[in-house]
Amino acid sequence: MRGRQQGSPVPANRPQQLQGRIIGAHGRHFLVEFEDGTQRLCFPRGKKAGAAVGDRVTVSPEGRDEGAIDAILPRKNLLYRSDEMRSKQFAANVDRLFIVVAVQPTFSDDLAGRALTGACSAGIEPYLVLNKVDLEAGLAEARARLAPLARLGVPVLEVSAQDPNHARAVLAPHMTGHANLLLGQSGMGKSTLLNALVPGADAPTREHSTALDMGKHTTTSTRLYHLPSGGDLIDSPGFQAFGLGHLSGEDIVRGFPEFAPFVAHCRFYNCTHLHEPGCGVLAALREGMIEPARHALYQRIVEENAAQARY
Repeated sequence: MRGRQQGSPVPANRPQQLQGRIIGAHGRHFLVEFEDGTQRLCFPRGKKAGAAVGDRVTVSPEGRDEGAIDAILPRKNLLYRSDEMRSKQFAANVDRLFIVVAVQPTFSDDLAGRALTGACSAGIEPYLVLNKVDLEAGLAEARARLAPLARLGVPVLEVSAQDPNHARAVLAPHMTGHANLLLGQSGMGKSTLLNALVPGADAPTREHSTALDMGKHTTTSTRLYHLPSGGDLIDSPGFQAFGLGHLSGEDIVRGFPEFAPFVAHCRFYNCTHLHEPGCGVLAALREGMIEPARHALYQRIVEENAAQARY
């Protein structure tokens, strides 16, 4: 994930040019919603897509219900995730990120930590959602595994997707009035939570799938929904990998906010916080002021990105 990204320059307005927001994306197909509630299936001009769900764009209408995306308006942030093949942008202009984990199946500490790093590096407020708390076996262990992140000040919201009213009562107050992203590994119950927060979301999902001609590949799409309580919720596909290969060294450090108080004490201005003498971060790690697992994650991300840069 990357923050403070700017969109492409906005050309002088053409006749009939409209401004809207992308609410659905699959490949080079984008569903754009306009202020009057109408929607058009739009395509970017040129070869590069460049757009993401949440982007505000200018569109030249074509025909009755299609259009061409002329420009992406300046962004607050742009979120990526990477796998072994490439980095892919998938959401823009996000205020809050809700990382969904569950008591069962066992969630990945590594993936949750990477998503948190991506959020912090982009200046997005993170939340952890512990789902399936009705499953007593494993609940204490799940809480213990999230405790280090809770100690960083990340709110942990406990819900059971099997009780939609309670899940909505817990989550909605934190989402109202914001642009929110719901993110999680496959199997964490994210879709059930989406339907609790946006009653009837299955129907818009099917409509968007038809409009974007996605067929059996609907699970690879990202979509934006309007919350009944106000604000928006972007739902993205479940993931099993969350690389951060697009982040610079400074971005990665920003993704670990607990390092910030100690970076100023580093002897060298270009300290990597891995092996240098006089490193404030390593000193804090030795003194127990930084969680070893968090620093180990930082080291993995730095080393992965360095290896990727060599190839």
